[in-house]
Amino acid sequence: MNAAELLDAALGGSVRAAGRLLSLAEGPRRAEVLAAVAAVTDAGVSAPRVVGVTGPPGAGKSTTVAALVGPYRARGLRVAVLAVDPSSPFSGGALLGDRIRMAEHAADPGVLIRSLAARGHVGGLAAAVPAAVGVLAALGYDLVLVETVGVGQSEIEVAAVADPVVVVVAPGAGDAVQAAKAGLLEVADLLVVNKADRAGAEQTARDLRAETGGQVLSLVASRGEGVPDLVEAIEAHRRADTEERRAARARAQLLSLAQSRLQEHPELARLAGEVADGRRDLDDAIGLLLGGLDGQVTTGNGPGIPARTRRPASRPR
Repeated sequence: MNAAELLDAALGGSVRAAGRLLSLAEGPRRAEVLAAVAAVTDAGVSAPRVVGVTGPPGAGKSTTVAALVGPYRARGLRVAVLAVDPSSPFSGGALLGDRIRMAEHAADPGVLIRSLAARGHVGGLAAAVPAAVGVLAALGYDLVLVETVGVGQSEIEVAAVADPVVVVVAPGAGDAVQAAKAGLLEVADLLVVNKADRAGAEQTARDLRAETGGQVLSLVASRGEGVPDLVEAIEAHRRADTEERRAARARAQLLSLAQSRLQEHPELARLAGEVADGRRDLDDAIGLLLGGLDGQVTTGNGPGIPARTRRPASRPR
């Protein structure tokens, strides 16, 4: 089936077709998928909101994401979860841990759970995540929760798309220090100390407040404690959005996508070798690389999120 046929099937309720569309959006057929999505755009409905959830391994990100799904479903919103799998470019479904933690939502037709590989994408996550969100917009999802493991470039790429970015840490084990070293505090809009019933939780919260000067929330996601406060903080962040912040996110997304495309430039290795050998000036090499992007620039909605997309006429709530 081509992308347009898959989109029609997905709009008709086929979960398999939706999964296939998302897989295509990650790879070389992304442009075909985005063209199919663009064909159903309309000026009537806003694009879905995107909330990023990240943090050090073991902090309870998946449990936090699962805990957030329920309150938003109770509001009648359709929710998609994109779990970024850092381990393999060949993962076709959610990570085992995510499957277990999301099991309570698996039978809900208003919830879609999908993994994205952190490696192996055409254009990197900087292109793959907006493309996936574009597909989800066309399928009528209202909220997209993007979960990443806070250990690398993925967070910077996802932060360019998500607003807010929620950074989850656990008490002790140096999570606050680890988050700072990994640069997570720089992308954090909201800070959460999960497993707040454990020893050291209050000290971790104090350390984070001292480091950032911002609000730090406490959470026991496995029991749902503190989840209403987190939802309210996410909503308050959305209400406080400004044109300046939207422009900053767009700028970050453009820069992140440009970096990803430069990294896969066919002449990068050759030019790097020439610079290393002293055969080419660095400024000259940069000019050639940037000039080589001209033919790759996509106009219109491109790999980004369609600004407004028509929802299906009927959809499960």
